[in-house]
Amino acid sequence: MNDFEQEIKKLVIKTLNLEDITPEEIDSEERLFVDGLGLDSIDALELGVAIQKTYGIKINAKNEDLKEHFASVRSLASFIKSERKELGA
Repeated sequence: MNDFEQEIKKLVIKTLNLEDITPEEIDSEERLFVDGLGLDSIDALELGVAIQKTYGIKINAKNEDLKEHFASVRSLASFIKSERKELGA
């Protein structure tokens, strides 16, 4: 498993207080919202704030690709890495 994806899984669990699940139980390709992990729009907002604080990136809610970026742990990890690269981090 990719270390960064593992880190994202831990952030999701901690941020959303998902006490009944471990990082190993989350598949990196599993859908995060509705189907799959079953997160909702409030979870997305909380997760977005945590990601911005943790990784020092800006998330533009008007970004048309945002839904795709938050689709799975893998897509989220890729999005964060690309945003950090743009910031020179």
